[in-house]
Amino acid sequence: MEIVKTQIDGVLLIKPKVWGDQRGFFVETWQKDRYEAAGITQPFVQDNHSKSSFGILRGLHFQKKRPQGKLVSVSLGRVFDVALDIRKESPTFGKWYGVELTQENQWQLWVEPGLAHGFVVTSDVAHFHYKCTEFYCPEDEGAIRWDDPEIAINWPNLDPVLSKKDREAPTFKEYKSSLLG
Repeated sequence: MEIVKTQIDGVLLIKPKVWGDQRGFFVETWQKDRYEAAGITQPFVQDNHSKSSFGILRGLHFQKKRPQGKLVSVSLGRVFDVALDIRKESPTFGKWYGVELTQENQWQLWVEPGLAHGFVVTSDVAHFHYKCTEFYCPEDEGAIRWDDPEIAINWPNLDPVLSKKDREAPTFKEYKSSLLG
Protein backbone atom coordinates (compact mmCIF):
# COMPACT_ATOMS: atom_id res chain seq x y z
CA MET A 1 0.00 0.00 0.00
CA GLU A 2 1.03 3.58 -0.54
CA ILE A 3 0.89 6.04 2.38
CA VAL A 4 0.52 9.71 1.46
CA LYS A 5 1.15 12.27 4.22
CA THR A 6 -1.15 15.25 3.93
CA GLN A 7 -0.49 18.84 5.01
CA ILE A 8 -2.20 18.03 8.33
CA ASP A 9 -0.22 15.98 10.83
CA GLY A 10 -2.30 12.94 11.74
CA VAL A 11 -4.19 12.74 8.43
CA LEU A 12 -2.95 10.05 6.06
CA LEU A 13 -4.28 9.06 2.65
CA ILE A 14 -3.86 5.31 2.30
CA LYS A 15 -3.90 3.74 -1.15
CA PRO A 16 -4.17 -0.03 -0.70
CA LYS A 17 -3.15 -2.42 -3.46
CA VAL A 18 -6.23 -3.53 -5.39
CA TRP A 19 -6.07 -6.82 -7.30
CA GLY A 20 -8.69 -7.07 -10.00
CA ASP A 21 -9.72 -8.96 -13.10
CA GLN A 22 -12.92 -9.74 -15.01
CA ARG A 23 -14.36 -11.42 -11.87
CA GLY A 24 -14.06 -8.32 -9.69
CA PHE A 25 -11.41 -7.22 -7.21
CA PHE A 26 -9.78 -7.96 -3.87
CA VAL A 27 -8.38 -5.40 -1.45
CA GLU A 28 -6.91 -5.81 2.02
CA THR A 29 -8.64 -3.15 4.12
CA TRP A 30 -6.80 -3.69 7.40
CA GLN A 31 -3.66 -5.53 8.45
CA LYS A 32 -2.35 -4.71 11.93
CA ASP A 33 1.41 -4.85 11.27
CA ARG A 34 1.25 -2.89 8.02
CA TYR A 35 -0.91 -0.11 9.47
CA GLU A 36 1.20 0.08 12.64
CA ALA A 37 4.27 0.55 10.42
CA ALA A 38 2.41 3.53 8.88
CA GLY A 39 1.92 5.03 12.36
CA ILE A 40 -1.65 3.91 13.05
CA THR A 41 -1.08 2.23 16.40
CA GLN A 42 -4.29 2.91 18.35
CA PRO A 43 -6.52 -0.12 18.86
CA PHE A 44 -9.83 -0.09 17.00
CA VAL A 45 -12.89 -0.71 19.19
CA GLN A 46 -15.87 -0.10 16.89
CA ASP A 47 -16.72 -0.44 13.19
CA ASN A 48 -19.57 1.58 11.62
CA HIS A 49 -21.23 1.41 8.22
CA SER A 50 -23.56 4.09 6.86
CA LYS A 51 -25.58 4.23 3.67
CA SER A 52 -26.45 7.63 2.27
CA SER A 53 -27.97 9.06 -0.91
CA PHE A 54 -26.71 11.77 -3.25
CA GLY A 55 -26.15 15.11 -1.54
CA ILE A 56 -26.26 13.82 2.04
CA LEU A 57 -23.63 15.71 4.04
CA ARG A 58 -22.57 14.39 7.43
CA GLY A 59 -20.28 16.57 9.50
CA LEU A 60 -18.16 18.12 10.63
CA HIS A 61 -18.25 15.87 13.71
CA PHE A 62 -15.93 15.10 16.62
CA GLN A 63 -16.04 13.90 20.22
CA LYS A 64 -14.95 16.40 22.85
CA LYS A 65 -13.50 14.37 25.74
CA ARG A 66 -13.27 10.95 24.13
CA PRO A 67 -11.87 11.74 20.66
CA GLN A 68 -12.16 9.06 17.98
CA GLY A 69 -9.54 8.21 15.43
CA LYS A 70 -11.22 7.04 12.23
CA LEU A 71 -10.01 4.96 9.32
CA VAL A 72 -12.68 5.64 6.69
CA SER A 73 -13.43 4.19 3.26
CA VAL A 74 -16.16 3.73 0.67
CA SER A 75 -17.24 0.30 -0.61
CA LEU A 76 -19.98 1.53 -2.96
CA GLY A 77 -20.32 4.92 -4.63
CA ARG A 78 -18.20 7.98 -3.97
CA VAL A 79 -17.87 10.73 -1.40
CA PHE A 80 -15.86 13.87 -0.86
CA ASP A 81 -14.29 13.27 2.55
CA VAL A 82 -12.89 16.01 4.83
CA ALA A 83 -10.71 16.17 7.94
CA LEU A 84 -10.48 19.46 9.85
CA ASP A 85 -7.74 20.18 12.39
CA ILE A 86 -9.41 21.42 15.59
CA ARG A 87 -6.41 20.90 17.91
CA LYS A 88 -5.70 24.38 19.32
CA GLU A 89 -1.93 23.78 19.73
CA SER A 90 -1.52 22.37 16.21
CA PRO A 91 0.36 24.41 13.57
CA THR A 92 -2.44 23.49 11.13
CA PHE A 93 -5.29 24.46 13.49
CA GLY A 94 -8.28 25.45 11.33
CA LYS A 95 -6.89 23.84 8.16
CA TRP A 96 -8.72 21.11 6.28
CA TYR A 97 -7.86 18.29 3.90
CA GLY A 98 -10.34 16.80 1.43
CA VAL A 99 -10.18 13.86 -0.95
CA GLU A 100 -12.56 11.82 -3.08
CA LEU A 101 -12.97 8.25 -1.80
CA THR A 102 -14.59 5.87 -4.28
CA GLN A 103 -15.44 2.24 -4.82
CA GLU A 104 -13.01 2.33 -7.73
CA ASN A 105 -9.94 3.73 -5.97
CA GLN A 106 -10.58 1.94 -2.62
CA TRP A 107 -8.57 4.66 -0.85
CA GLN A 108 -8.81 5.17 2.89
CA LEU A 109 -8.37 8.26 5.00
CA TRP A 110 -6.86 8.03 8.48
CA VAL A 111 -8.22 10.83 10.68
CA GLU A 112 -6.32 10.93 13.97
CA PRO A 113 -8.16 11.43 17.29
CA GLY A 114 -8.76 15.11 17.97
CA LEU A 115 -9.79 16.10 14.44
CA ALA A 116 -13.26 16.82 13.05
CA HIS A 117 -14.55 14.77 10.14
CA GLY A 118 -17.29 14.97 7.54
CA PHE A 119 -18.27 13.84 4.06
CA VAL A 120 -20.77 14.46 1.30
CA VAL A 121 -22.10 11.83 -1.10
CA THR A 122 -21.43 12.63 -4.77
CA SER A 123 -22.90 9.43 -6.29
CA ASP A 124 -26.50 8.15 -6.29
CA VAL A 125 -25.75 6.19 -3.13
CA ALA A 126 -22.68 5.48 -1.02
CA HIS A 127 -21.73 2.89 1.57
CA PHE A 128 -19.28 4.50 3.99
CA HIS A 129 -17.19 2.60 6.55
CA TYR A 130 -15.60 3.90 9.74
CA LYS A 131 -13.10 1.93 11.82
CA CYS A 132 -12.96 3.84 15.15
CA THR A 133 -10.48 3.99 18.03
CA GLU A 134 -13.06 5.06 20.61
CA PHE A 135 -16.68 4.11 21.28
CA TYR A 136 -19.37 6.50 20.05
CA CYS A 137 -20.59 8.63 22.94
CA PRO A 138 -23.61 10.78 21.91
CA GLU A 139 -23.40 13.10 24.93
CA ASP A 140 -19.76 13.88 24.04
CA GLU A 141 -20.41 14.74 20.41
CA GLY A 142 -19.50 18.09 18.92
CA ALA A 143 -19.95 19.63 15.50
CA ILE A 144 -18.70 22.57 13.48
CA ARG A 145 -20.72 24.16 10.72
CA TRP A 146 -19.85 22.54 7.37
CA ASP A 147 -20.06 25.77 5.33
CA ASP A 148 -18.32 28.17 7.71
CA PRO A 149 -16.54 30.77 5.54
CA GLU A 150 -13.68 31.01 8.04
CA ILE A 151 -12.76 27.39 7.25
CA ALA A 152 -13.75 27.71 3.55
CA ILE A 153 -13.94 24.02 2.67
CA ASN A 154 -14.15 23.58 -1.08
CA TRP A 155 -17.12 21.18 -1.06
CA PRO A 156 -18.48 19.90 -4.41
CA ASN A 157 -21.05 22.26 -5.89
CA LEU A 158 -24.34 20.77 -4.75
CA ASP A 159 -27.23 21.60 -2.45
CA PRO A 160 -26.55 19.29 0.52
CA VAL A 161 -29.14 17.47 2.59
CA LEU A 162 -28.37 18.03 6.27
CA SER A 163 -29.55 16.78 9.64
CA LYS A 164 -30.95 19.32 12.09
CA LYS A 165 -27.77 18.96 14.16
CA ASP A 166 -25.56 19.80 11.15
CA ARG A 167 -27.76 22.72 10.04
CA GLU A 168 -27.51 24.22 13.54
CA ALA A 169 -23.84 23.39 14.25
CA PRO A 170 -21.71 26.13 15.79
CA THR A 171 -19.29 28.14 13.67
CA PHE A 172 -15.55 27.66 13.93
CA LYS A 173 -15.35 30.99 15.78
CA GLU A 174 -17.87 29.67 18.34
CA TYR A 175 -15.84 26.45 18.64
CA LYS A 176 -12.64 28.46 19.29
CA SER A 177 -14.47 30.52 21.94
CA SER A 178 -15.52 27.31 23.70
CA LEU A 179 -11.83 26.38 24.02
CA LEU A 180 -11.18 29.46 26.15
CA GLY A 181 -13.83 28.57 28.73
